[in-house]
Amino acid sequence: MVSPLENSLYPWHRKNWEYLVRLESKLPHALLFYGPAGTGVESFAESFAKARLCENRQPDGNACGGCQSCHWFDQNSHPDFRQILPETLEIAKGLDDPDKKTDDDSGASDKKTREPSKKIGIERIRSLADFINISTHRGGLRVVSVYPAEAMTTESSNSLLKMLEEPPANTLFILTTNHLDALLPTILSRCSKLAFPMPETSMAIGWLKEQGVDEAESWLAEQGGAPVTALEESRSGSREEMTLFLAELAAPDDSGLLRTAEKLQKVPLSDLITWHQRWLYDLLSIRLTGRERYYPRYRQELSGMADRVDMDRLLKVLKTVNDRKRVADHPLVPRLVLEDMLLDYRKIFSPSASK
Repeated sequence: MVSPLENSLYPWHRKNWEYLVRLESKLPHALLFYGPAGTGVESFAESFAKARLCENRQPDGNACGGCQSCHWFDQNSHPDFRQILPETLEIAKGLDDPDKKTDDDSGASDKKTREPSKKIGIERIRSLADFINISTHRGGLRVVSVYPAEAMTTESSNSLLKMLEEPPANTLFILTTNHLDALLPTILSRCSKLAFPMPETSMAIGWLKEQGVDEAESWLAEQGGAPVTALEESRSGSREEMTLFLAELAAPDDSGLLRTAEKLQKVPLSDLITWHQRWLYDLLSIRLTGRERYYPRYRQELSGMADRVDMDRLLKVLKTVNDRKRVADHPLVPRLVLEDMLLDYRKIFSPSASK
């Protein structure tokens, strides 16, 4: 996924960049970058790949941006670079080839009748075989990037493992993930891991304000501290849907439940579940500590409702929401799931709380 500041270095990534630059001649053959979604880890990986292929790398380790290699990279046509992505991300980045065979060996006609895959199947990894076993185009390094690494199936992970166990000369593998625990232990053991923690709040807020984001503190909190996602959301205007949903949670109304579900039925269910999950965590946090984390602009409403919440019911609904999150991408009828979610939410309050 391309960040709003394509191929740039975010301020909270500078230490990791400087660390890798110092390694220079001692870089391992496989790097694994891991960190929370929405913090730009994938952008760092792209910038690092571009810099490693640059023919006029700068003293600070950055790509020059002007050589033939940089030009090819920016045009997504570098002959010594392969980026392995799921179909969904290829489409989002405009990299999909309608004539390319898919992981089930079906062609373009099949791609028109099915949903793009969110997985990295074995055929995508097998396609690297010719790439890594022939001479590089420029006589130097070749780079393979896999993102998100957790999207690999067991079969594709095992196929990549064989390449990592016997790496070709002058080849650098860069794996990037937001979920380290989702990768096979054998993959982890073959890579040199580098952590990308969530940036400090003050640094993230300062950066958002530099990008012209009003109410930076609120946007950052609502995205769980992830500044890149906060910037994207502030520019997309999608807060209206979140506001409608949170208004329903702030003032539960049985008569308006169905109308709210109808208005929000086209919003990705995964987003609605995340918003709901964070609201419940704020209720729990205020009840236990007197502080909210995600929705400071609803502090008054949350504080009033936290006093009336039934803790046992709240914890039970939180578990249900966590279970729903794991299957959010495969609901039978999203609207019915949303209605059930809102009905369950009402059960955590005493009767007087929902009037």
